[in-house]
Amino acid sequence: MAVFAGQGDAGRSMRLLWRAPGGGSGSGLSVEAIVDAAVAVADRDGMAALSMRAVGERLGRSAMALYTYVPSKAELLDLMYDRVLGEMPSEYPLDAGWRAALGAWARDARELYLAHPWALQVSQARPVLGPNEFAMVEALLRILRPTGLGSSVLRGVVGAVVQFVRGAAGVIAEARRAARETGLTDEEWWFARSGVFEEVAPDFAERFPLSAWLGAEEPPVVEGEECVPYLERDAARNFATGLEVLLDGVEAAVARAGGG
Repeated sequence: MAVFAGQGDAGRSMRLLWRAPGGGSGSGLSVEAIVDAAVAVADRDGMAALSMRAVGERLGRSAMALYTYVPSKAELLDLMYDRVLGEMPSEYPLDAGWRAALGAWARDARELYLAHPWALQVSQARPVLGPNEFAMVEALLRILRPTGLGSSVLRGVVGAVVQFVRGAAGVIAEARRAARETGLTDEEWWFARSGVFEEVAPDFAERFPLSAWLGAEEPPVVEGEECVPYLERDAARNFATGLEVLLDGVEAAVARAGGG
Protein backbone atom coordinates (compact mmCIF):
# COMPACT_ATOMS: atom_id res chain seq x y z
CA MET A 1 0.00 0.00 0.00
CA ALA A 2 1.34 3.39 -1.00
CA VAL A 3 1.83 6.13 1.56
CA PHE A 4 2.03 9.77 0.61
CA ALA A 5 4.73 12.18 1.66
CA GLY A 6 3.91 15.72 2.67
CA GLN A 7 0.90 14.84 4.82
CA GLY A 8 2.11 16.87 7.79
CA ASP A 9 2.32 20.61 8.24
CA ALA A 10 4.04 21.99 5.13
CA GLY A 11 6.02 24.68 6.93
CA ARG A 12 7.27 22.43 9.70
CA SER A 13 8.13 19.59 7.35
CA MET A 14 10.07 21.79 4.93
CA ARG A 15 11.95 23.57 7.72
CA LEU A 16 12.93 20.24 9.25
CA LEU A 17 14.04 18.84 5.90
CA TRP A 18 16.27 21.81 5.08
CA ARG A 19 17.57 22.71 8.52
CA ALA A 20 21.04 21.85 9.81
CA PRO A 21 21.03 18.75 12.07
CA GLY A 22 19.65 20.00 15.36
CA GLY A 23 20.24 18.99 18.94
CA GLY A 24 17.94 19.00 21.91
CA SER A 25 18.06 21.08 25.03
CA GLY A 26 20.29 18.78 27.03
CA SER A 27 17.90 15.86 26.73
CA GLY A 28 20.18 13.68 24.63
CA LEU A 29 17.62 13.69 21.82
CA SER A 30 17.88 15.33 18.41
CA VAL A 31 16.08 15.26 15.09
CA GLU A 32 18.95 13.19 13.72
CA ALA A 33 18.69 10.58 16.48
CA ILE A 34 14.92 10.31 16.07
CA VAL A 35 15.15 9.88 12.30
CA ASP A 36 17.91 7.28 12.65
CA ALA A 37 15.78 5.32 15.12
CA ALA A 38 12.72 5.56 12.87
CA VAL A 39 14.68 4.26 9.87
CA ALA A 40 15.95 1.37 11.98
CA VAL A 41 12.39 0.49 13.06
CA ALA A 42 11.11 0.56 9.47
CA ASP A 43 14.12 -1.39 8.15
CA ARG A 44 13.58 -4.11 10.72
CA ASP A 45 9.80 -4.35 10.96
CA GLY A 46 8.39 -2.52 7.94
CA MET A 47 6.27 0.57 7.46
CA ALA A 48 3.29 -0.93 9.29
CA ALA A 49 5.31 -1.07 12.51
CA LEU A 50 6.36 2.58 12.35
CA SER A 51 4.89 4.77 15.08
CA MET A 52 6.11 7.52 17.35
CA ARG A 53 5.75 5.08 20.24
CA ALA A 54 7.93 2.43 18.52
CA VAL A 55 10.59 5.04 17.76
CA GLY A 56 10.45 6.33 21.32
CA GLU A 57 10.86 2.81 22.70
CA ARG A 58 13.93 2.28 20.55
CA LEU A 59 15.41 5.47 22.01
CA GLY A 60 14.32 4.63 25.55
CA ARG A 61 11.95 7.58 25.61
CA SER A 62 8.22 8.16 25.53
CA ALA A 63 6.47 9.14 22.33
CA MET A 64 5.65 12.50 23.91
CA ALA A 65 9.36 13.27 24.29
CA LEU A 66 9.77 13.14 20.50
CA TYR A 67 7.16 15.75 19.65
CA THR A 68 9.42 18.63 20.70
CA TYR A 69 11.67 17.70 17.79
CA VAL A 70 9.31 16.15 15.20
CA PRO A 71 5.64 17.23 15.32
CA SER A 72 4.12 13.95 14.09
CA LYS A 73 4.63 10.72 12.20
CA ALA A 74 3.76 12.52 8.95
CA GLU A 75 6.75 14.87 9.18
CA LEU A 76 8.89 11.99 10.41
CA LEU A 77 8.15 9.99 7.27
CA ASP A 78 9.36 12.88 5.08
CA LEU A 79 12.59 13.07 7.08
CA MET A 80 13.13 9.30 6.96
CA TYR A 81 12.65 9.09 3.21
CA ASP A 82 14.96 11.99 2.50
CA ARG A 83 17.52 10.58 4.94
CA VAL A 84 17.88 7.23 3.18
CA LEU A 85 18.12 8.88 -0.24
CA GLY A 86 21.20 10.62 1.15
CA GLU A 87 23.01 7.26 1.03
CA MET A 88 23.33 7.59 -2.74
CA PRO A 89 26.69 8.85 -4.06
CA SER A 90 26.54 12.47 -5.17
CA GLU A 91 29.03 12.05 -8.04
CA TYR A 92 29.60 9.42 -10.71
CA PRO A 93 32.79 9.54 -12.80
CA LEU A 94 32.22 9.93 -16.51
CA ASP A 95 35.63 8.59 -17.55
CA ALA A 96 33.98 5.51 -19.10
CA GLY A 97 31.09 7.54 -20.53
CA TRP A 98 27.56 8.35 -19.49
CA ARG A 99 26.29 4.80 -20.13
CA ALA A 100 28.59 3.20 -17.56
CA ALA A 101 27.81 5.95 -15.06
CA LEU A 102 24.05 5.64 -15.58
CA GLY A 103 24.27 1.88 -15.11
CA ALA A 104 26.16 2.40 -11.86
CA TRP A 105 23.56 4.92 -10.65
CA ALA A 106 20.72 2.49 -11.40
CA ARG A 107 22.42 -0.39 -9.59
CA ASP A 108 23.19 1.80 -6.58
CA ALA A 109 19.59 3.05 -6.45
CA ARG A 110 18.27 -0.50 -6.59
CA GLU A 111 20.51 -1.52 -3.69
CA LEU A 112 19.39 1.53 -1.74
CA TYR A 113 15.74 0.53 -2.07
CA LEU A 114 16.49 -3.09 -1.21
CA ALA A 115 18.30 -1.93 1.94
CA HIS A 116 15.22 0.14 2.88
CA PRO A 117 12.27 -1.63 1.17
CA TRP A 118 9.72 0.46 3.08
CA ALA A 119 10.88 3.45 1.02
CA LEU A 120 9.26 1.81 -2.04
CA GLN A 121 5.88 2.39 -0.38
CA VAL A 122 6.43 6.15 -0.41
CA SER A 123 4.48 7.27 -3.46
CA GLN A 124 6.20 9.20 -6.22
CA ALA A 125 3.00 11.14 -6.85
CA ARG A 126 4.08 13.82 -4.35
CA PRO A 127 7.80 14.37 -3.82
CA VAL A 128 9.27 14.99 -0.38
CA LEU A 129 11.15 18.04 -1.72
CA GLY A 130 14.09 17.44 0.57
CA PRO A 131 17.77 18.13 -0.15
CA ASN A 132 18.75 14.49 -0.55
CA GLU A 133 15.89 13.83 -2.96
CA PHE A 134 17.13 16.71 -5.10
CA ALA A 135 20.75 15.53 -4.74
CA MET A 136 19.83 12.08 -6.01
CA VAL A 137 18.18 13.54 -9.12
CA GLU A 138 21.01 16.07 -9.55
CA ALA A 139 23.56 13.24 -9.68
CA LEU A 140 21.46 11.54 -12.37
CA LEU A 141 21.21 14.76 -14.37
CA ARG A 142 24.98 15.34 -14.15
CA ILE A 143 25.40 11.94 -15.80
CA LEU A 144 22.88 12.65 -18.56
CA ARG A 145 23.49 16.35 -19.28
CA PRO A 146 26.64 15.73 -21.38
CA THR A 147 24.58 13.58 -23.79
CA GLY A 148 23.17 16.73 -25.35
CA LEU A 149 19.57 15.64 -24.93
CA GLY A 150 17.09 18.47 -24.50
CA SER A 151 15.31 19.11 -21.24
CA SER A 152 11.99 17.58 -22.33
CA VAL A 153 13.65 14.32 -23.39
CA LEU A 154 15.86 14.29 -20.28
CA ARG A 155 12.80 14.66 -18.10
CA GLY A 156 11.34 11.54 -19.70
CA VAL A 157 14.60 9.62 -19.39
CA VAL A 158 14.91 10.48 -15.69
CA GLY A 159 11.33 9.37 -15.08
CA ALA A 160 11.82 6.12 -16.98
CA VAL A 161 15.06 5.26 -15.17
CA VAL A 162 13.68 6.04 -11.71
CA GLN A 163 10.47 4.07 -12.27
CA PHE A 164 12.36 1.14 -13.77
CA VAL A 165 14.68 0.95 -10.78
CA ARG A 166 11.87 1.26 -8.25
CA GLY A 167 9.80 -1.37 -10.04
CA ALA A 168 12.70 -3.81 -10.28
CA ALA A 169 13.62 -3.31 -6.64
CA GLY A 170 9.98 -3.76 -5.66
CA VAL A 171 9.80 -7.21 -7.25
CA ILE A 172 12.86 -8.39 -5.33
CA ALA A 173 11.64 -6.83 -2.08
CA GLU A 174 8.26 -8.53 -2.48
CA ALA A 175 9.89 -11.88 -3.25
CA ARG A 176 11.85 -11.62 -0.01
CA ARG A 177 8.76 -10.61 1.92
CA ALA A 178 6.68 -13.41 0.43
CA ALA A 179 9.04 -16.08 1.75
CA ARG A 180 9.15 -14.41 5.14
CA GLU A 181 5.42 -13.86 5.55
CA THR A 182 4.12 -17.12 4.03
CA GLY A 183 6.75 -19.45 5.46
CA LEU A 184 7.25 -21.02 2.02
CA THR A 185 10.35 -20.74 -0.12
CA ASP A 186 9.96 -19.99 -3.82
CA GLU A 187 10.84 -23.59 -4.62
CA GLU A 188 8.25 -24.96 -2.17
CA TRP A 189 5.57 -22.67 -3.58
CA TRP A 190 6.24 -23.74 -7.18
CA PHE A 191 6.57 -27.43 -6.29
CA ALA A 192 3.16 -27.40 -4.59
CA ARG A 193 1.56 -26.09 -7.78
CA SER A 194 3.55 -27.64 -10.62
CA GLY A 195 1.95 -31.08 -10.43
CA VAL A 196 -1.56 -29.66 -10.05
CA PHE A 197 -0.93 -27.28 -12.93
CA GLU A 198 -0.18 -30.20 -15.25
CA GLU A 199 -3.48 -31.79 -14.22
CA VAL A 200 -5.69 -28.73 -14.70
CA ALA A 201 -3.96 -27.44 -17.85
CA PRO A 202 -2.60 -30.46 -19.77
CA ASP A 203 -2.99 -28.55 -23.06
CA PHE A 204 -1.16 -25.45 -21.81
CA ALA A 205 1.53 -25.60 -24.52
CA GLU A 206 -1.11 -25.70 -27.26
CA ARG A 207 -3.19 -22.90 -25.78
CA PHE A 208 -0.26 -20.66 -24.86
CA PRO A 209 2.60 -21.67 -27.16
CA LEU A 210 4.70 -18.54 -26.73
CA SER A 211 4.51 -18.69 -22.93
CA ALA A 212 5.50 -22.37 -23.07
CA TRP A 213 8.39 -21.54 -25.40
CA LEU A 214 9.59 -18.73 -23.16
CA GLY A 215 9.65 -20.93 -20.08
CA ALA A 216 11.04 -24.06 -21.72
CA GLU A 217 14.70 -23.25 -21.24
CA GLU A 218 15.90 -22.03 -17.87
CA PRO A 219 19.05 -19.84 -17.93
CA PRO A 220 22.04 -21.58 -16.34
CA VAL A 221 22.81 -20.72 -12.74
CA VAL A 222 26.06 -18.79 -12.61
CA GLU A 223 28.54 -18.82 -9.76
CA GLY A 224 27.22 -17.00 -6.72
CA GLU A 225 23.54 -17.58 -7.58
CA GLU A 226 23.26 -21.05 -6.03
CA CYS A 227 21.85 -19.81 -2.73
CA VAL A 228 19.64 -17.07 -4.17
CA PRO A 229 15.90 -17.92 -4.11
CA TYR A 230 14.40 -18.58 -7.53
CA LEU A 231 12.11 -15.54 -7.80
CA GLU A 232 14.79 -13.17 -6.56
CA ARG A 233 17.31 -14.65 -8.98
CA ASP A 234 14.86 -14.28 -11.86
CA ALA A 235 14.09 -10.68 -10.89
CA ALA A 236 17.81 -9.84 -10.71
CA ARG A 237 18.31 -11.25 -14.21
CA ASN A 238 15.35 -9.27 -15.49
CA PHE A 239 16.83 -6.11 -13.95
CA ALA A 240 20.17 -6.68 -15.67
CA THR A 241 18.55 -7.34 -19.06
CA GLY A 242 16.03 -4.53 -18.70
CA LEU A 243 18.73 -2.05 -17.72
CA GLU A 244 20.74 -2.85 -20.85
CA VAL A 245 17.64 -2.42 -23.02
CA LEU A 246 16.84 0.88 -21.30
CA LEU A 247 20.40 2.10 -21.83
CA ASP A 248 20.20 1.06 -25.49
CA GLY A 249 17.08 3.21 -25.77
CA VAL A 250 18.79 6.22 -24.23
CA GLU A 251 21.76 5.69 -26.53
CA ALA A 252 19.43 5.66 -29.55
CA ALA A 253 17.86 8.93 -28.37
CA VAL A 254 21.32 10.45 -27.97
CA ALA A 255 22.25 9.33 -31.50
CA ARG A 256 19.09 10.86 -32.93
CA ALA A 257 19.88 14.12 -31.16
CA GLY A 258 23.43 14.04 -32.51
CA GLY A 259 24.92 14.07 -29.01
CA GLY A 260 27.72 12.09 -27.37
